[in-house]
Amino acid sequence: MRRSTDYFLSSHGGNLPLPESLSSLLPNAKENEAAIAEELPKAVDWVVAKQMECGVDILNDGEYVKAAHPGTYAAYIFDRISGYSTIDRPEGLEPKRYFTAERDRRDFPGFYESGLWFAGSGGPVRPGFVAPGGGWRGIMDPKPAKIRACTAAVTYHGYDAIQKDIDALKQALIGKSGVDGFIAALGPLSLGAGIHNLHYKDERDYMFAVADCVREEYKAITDAGLILQVDEPEFATTWMFYPDWSVEQYRSHLDFCVEIINHALRGLPEEQIRFHMCWGSGHRPHVNDIEFKHIVDKLLKIDAQAYSFEHSNVRHAHEYHVFEDVKLPEGKILVPGVVGHYTDLVEHPELVAERLLNFARLVGMENVHAGTDCGIGSRVGHEEIVWAKLKAMSEGCRIAAKRMKGK
Repeated sequence: MRRSTDYFLSSHGGNLPLPESLSSLLPNAKENEAAIAEELPKAVDWVVAKQMECGVDILNDGEYVKAAHPGTYAAYIFDRISGYSTIDRPEGLEPKRYFTAERDRRDFPGFYESGLWFAGSGGPVRPGFVAPGGGWRGIMDPKPAKIRACTAAVTYHGYDAIQKDIDALKQALIGKSGVDGFIAALGPLSLGAGIHNLHYKDERDYMFAVADCVREEYKAITDAGLILQVDEPEFATTWMFYPDWSVEQYRSHLDFCVEIINHALRGLPEEQIRFHMCWGSGHRPHVNDIEFKHIVDKLLKIDAQAYSFEHSNVRHAHEYHVFEDVKLPEGKILVPGVVGHYTDLVEHPELVAERLLNFARLVGMENVHAGTDCGIGSRVGHEEIVWAKLKAMSEGCRIAAKRMKGK
C-alpha cells in the first residue's frame, strides 16, 4: 500500500450508498437477479466516481454485491461456499456463545428489554424502531428452533462471483490515476466462529478448514492486484460473547484467532492486505468493550500491512495513547476511523485533522491513513451525509498534512 510524507491517504470501511438504479431492484432480489447482474458494473462505475469526487484515495466497489444479501455483512458468503446447512436444533444443543453485547446487556437490562436499540454490528436506531418481540430476545433468541451448522466439509466455490466483483472494480478504475482499489472479504472468525461444528473432529480442525475456504477469495483479490480488506469485527467483539472470561483468557483466545487468520493469509502479499476490526459498534452503551491496550499487541501479529479500526467511536477515541508505549512494527500502517458511522453528525475537518495528527506524531505521518470506523453506506440516515463525511475526511487530511509539514 502507498505511504507518503507529503499527504495523508484516505479510505473507508467498505459499505457505501447505492444508486437508485440498483437499490430499486433489491427488495425483490431473487426475481431481479439478472437485472442486478446487469446493473452492478454500472453501479460500481458510479460509486468509484463518487468516491473520487469526495477525495478518497483507496476506494472500492461500495460492497454492492453484499447489498443483495440483507441481514448482515456476512450473509453474502453463503452463496459462495458449501458445508453449512440450516437444520432443526438438536435436542440439548446449547448456544455456542452469548449474543453481540452480553456484557452490556447485564449492566443495562432495561435498555435492552426496551427494544430501543440496534442488534447488528453497526448502525443507528431510527426513530420509531423497536426490536421485534419488544426486546433483545425478539432478535437474538438464544435457542432458536432452527440453526445454521457445519454439517459437511467447508469448501469455496464462489470463483465466478468474486471474479465478477474484481472485474467490475478493475473496469471502473481504468483511466483513473492516483487511486487504488480494494475489495472487502469476510474474515474466518466472522464466518465460522459462531456456528456449531457438527462435522470436524474439533474446533481447531473446523476453524482451519474455514480459514482455507476464505483464503480462496482472498487469493483471487490479491492475484488481481487489488488490496484485500479482511473484515473481522469478531477480533474485538468476541469479548462480549463470553462475558465470564478474564482479560487473560481472552488474550489466550486471541492467540488462536491470530493463528487462524494468518493461516488464511499464508503466502499472500502482505503489502496488499488490510485487516479491519471493530467493537461491533451498534447503538448501545459499549462500556464493556475490550480496551485496545489489551489487544493491540495481538492485532499487530496478524500478517497484514495495514490495520483498520474504530477510533471516532467515543469509547475508543482516546486510545491513540497506546502507541506511546507500543512500537509500530516497521512497514506497518494504521488506519484509524476518523469519521463515524454511528451518528448523522458530520465531523468537522479540523477534528479529522486532530485525530490524524494524534497518531502521526506517535508513529509517523507515512504510517497513517484516514479511515472510517466501519462501512457507512447503510449506517447513517441519508447518502448526502455519507458523501459529506467522506469530503470532511479528505479535507481533514489536507489540514493535517499542512500541520505536519509546519505550514
